[in-house]
Amino acid sequence: MPFTSPDGSPSPTNNDWSPRSASGPPAPCRFGPPRCPAATYELDDASNYQPDTALVNYYSEGARLGMHQDKDEIINEPVVSLSIGDSCKFRFGNVENRGRPYSDITLCSGDAFVFGHESRFAYHAVPKTYPGTAPSDCDLEHGRINITMRMTGLQD
Repeated sequence: MPFTSPDGSPSPTNNDWSPRSASGPPAPCRFGPPRCPAATYELDDASNYQPDTALVNYYSEGARLGMHQDKDEIINEPVVSLSIGDSCKFRFGNVENRGRPYSDITLCSGDAFVFGHESRFAYHAVPKTYPGTAPSDCDLEHGRINITMRMTGLQD
């Protein structure tokens, strides 16, 4: 069953949990290595995607994150972003600058978003979160957690 945005419109993200996303019912708080290759289905060989770092951000009610690029890595491998808790407005921009063109989409708990290929260095932001939209079985009473996994190419 697809999620809807807080304003009642259908979410533009894929929330039907078809085989290309993950097998079984949504499990917004049970992410791990078995789900990572499924989330990167656009890669030629997703089984080789082995992130070596993860950034965990917590967004409290009213929190935002401005337009930025993720470019600290030394290799150009996809970034996999997982959402848990409250829904948010996710702004996905271009690779040239922080301005337009960009698209706003709603990310819900359990959604995976992959930045790859030419969009790997796109500017992106979280201009708004939607309090109270987390699924009741998520075990996150307030806010949103985002886990961003990546391959850095950095050695120990």
